[in-house]
Amino acid sequence: MRPEPETTAVAEDAGPPRARPAALLMQPERLAALQPCRISASRALVNQVIRERWSIRRLRFAIDDAARGTALYRIDAGGQIFDFVVFSFAFSPDGRTGRIIGRSWDMMAALIEGPVSDADIETTRQEMPKLYAGRATPGTLVWCRSNRSSRAFDHAVESLAMGRQPDVATLARVCYVMRNTGLDGNGTFGTRSFHALEPSHRLRRPLSAQMLCAYMMRCFAQDIVEHLARCRSARAVALAPEIARFLGVGNGSALGLVLFVNNHPRLIDRWLGAREDALAHAKALHPTPEALWHLVRLLDRAILFRRQDRMHYEALTASAEVARDLEHLRNAAQALMHQEAAGGIPGRYPLARLAAQAQATVGAEAEETLNALLLELVPETADALAADLGVFEDMATAPAMRVAMLREIVRSEYAWALRTDLSAPGAARYIWYKSESAEEPRRGPPEEVTGAINLGLDLPREIQALDTALSAADLQQDSATFLLHRPALRAAVARVQSLHGLRYHSPHMNMMGENFVPIHIVRMMNVALHGIDKTRDFLNRNLRGVLFHGAPLPGELAAGADADWYYPPEPAA
Repeated sequence: MRPEPETTAVAEDAGPPRARPAALLMQPERLAALQPCRISASRALVNQVIRERWSIRRLRFAIDDAARGTALYRIDAGGQIFDFVVFSFAFSPDGRTGRIIGRSWDMMAALIEGPVSDADIETTRQEMPKLYAGRATPGTLVWCRSNRSSRAFDHAVESLAMGRQPDVATLARVCYVMRNTGLDGNGTFGTRSFHALEPSHRLRRPLSAQMLCAYMMRCFAQDIVEHLARCRSARAVALAPEIARFLGVGNGSALGLVLFVNNHPRLIDRWLGAREDALAHAKALHPTPEALWHLVRLLDRAILFRRQDRMHYEALTASAEVARDLEHLRNAAQALMHQEAAGGIPGRYPLARLAAQAQATVGAEAEETLNALLLELVPETADALAADLGVFEDMATAPAMRVAMLREIVRSEYAWALRTDLSAPGAARYIWYKSESAEEPRRGPPEEVTGAINLGLDLPREIQALDTALSAADLQQDSATFLLHRPALRAAVARVQSLHGLRYHSPHMNMMGENFVPIHIVRMMNVALHGIDKTRDFLNRNLRGVLFHGAPLPGELAAGADADWYYPPEPAA
């Protein structure tokens, strides 16, 4: 049993709270513990949609009783129109897989700047099944695909057709009826590149277009379930709103996200930096009793959410344990509320002290849940930071930089890499490569993958090789001359110089080592950046979870939906 939170935490003369150091935050285990927050892509999109009161209408639903046909949805995003074109197919078990290499889907769809023409719809119908051989129509932002949940979809249809709601316990084992199997944009298949979007574009934030597609998948999934139920029986009923809200859209991810993190260091830095800066701002508040009551209510929601979680976790912390930890933090927050209401909390930065108590007394997932909820006390600050996440990922050398300066950067900003023991047994156990049959990222021993190109970023080894070469070079020599003699180090030099001064660009990991756990980085991407709930792990490399779990329904958006929509309780049975 964990100890009760203590009342002492941070020193009062330490100054205003600051963003956490990379030495703490960039440890893979810590990154894996980060929780969804209002800066996460899916939550930021829902907050934007609620704030701007977007409207979503179904314009066409020409689908038969075998689920074959076309649907068209229109999104009015504050005056900018997007159309979501859906091609629905009859269920077939042949060629089905939850992986991106699948060739059989229950639906394919495109998010297109609208209004679309019939010619655009027909061209998309012809091109989309070709995937990498296909070409999107002008104005297309994303192509996407999804499949039914084998457990929940049929149960929902059968229940509704019989005139009753689906069994909550059955649905809660997955929390969705369809799952995403591909969201492709940013230039793929000829879609619009993210950096080509105008500054006023409603989906100008990274991953917003993909997240809007996932939300629309959820809309279609619930519509097709109700439609098929009506096709089966005249006494069919619609999903109850509380059940419809509870159902999100499924999502699966694997090793490719580790390579994504390697290839997008500036995006990772900007995203984590926005989160940490907003958190530091929240910790600096002297909260009112109303703000503390809001925090207590949110902790209550989080506790119930964890208590009701029916997922099985292999390597990750069980929700029951997280719930117990959150109860301690809820009691501490309530004590602060009573203190403030009774005459004031002594000392400065009580929320910083609360966060420090969490770090000292509970597990990392409960601590990071509290940190995520603290952002809800500074919504304007968090949303402003979330709106400014676009970056360019170009890497270039600084030819005039002296070797002395370059070496100083390496030793100050990459001390963790220099400390990594690359001579230890298992330190170079794996390489990362692309499967020839599936074109998916894989990890394996080099002796089992003859001739494979290593796609992984062996950052500690590159940094150590660079430091050794710099130590032997003339300190007054410029980088251009240094690289004339050591051209193999150009990529490492470009990365070090380009990322100089950034805080959170590279996880502190040796991804070639046998002790590296890929699921830590996959989970950071899925949970912290994408905002996925209930992520279940499999073999320490695959993850499945739920997007838009509890999000408002389309008909609720224009009227002003509840801003605290996340952590949905299970509907009453």
